[in-house]
Amino acid sequence: MGAGRRGTVTGGLHHVELWVPDLSGAVGPWGWLLGELGWVPYQRWALGRSWRHGRTYLVLEESPARSGPVHDRLAPGLNHLAFTVGGRDEVDRLAAAAPEHGWALMFADRHPHAGGPDSYAAYLEDGWGYEVELVSEPPADLCG
Repeated sequence: MGAGRRGTVTGGLHHVELWVPDLSGAVGPWGWLLGELGWVPYQRWALGRSWRHGRTYLVLEESPARSGPVHDRLAPGLNHLAFTVGGRDEVDRLAAAAPEHGWALMFADRHPHAGGPDSYAAYLEDGWGYEVELVSEPPADLCG
């Protein structure tokens, strides 16, 4: 990636915006998880909230223009967001605490190796069908 104007990195992820059907309901699960992962509250407005991690931010917005009441991760479009966490113990801690905060563990019969024998991750789903993957380390091909 090259440097752009004023020191920005060309090609870096700027933000992700998720349209949710119930902002007040989504803020609890997402706020807890993002806080646990080191994201900090960033913006707040009547129909939205955002959290920041470095230069990247994530938005939850209850847009009146959305076409349905739930996210379908199996339809074309976003399947899930994956976050790196601080090792296997952190994956286990977050997976154990997640149900108290509005997340359900997916693929429980294969957890924590649902991504394959070499992966150690938790797959969580919120009440509106959004999936997150909490990965204990980045894929080997990204580690150099």
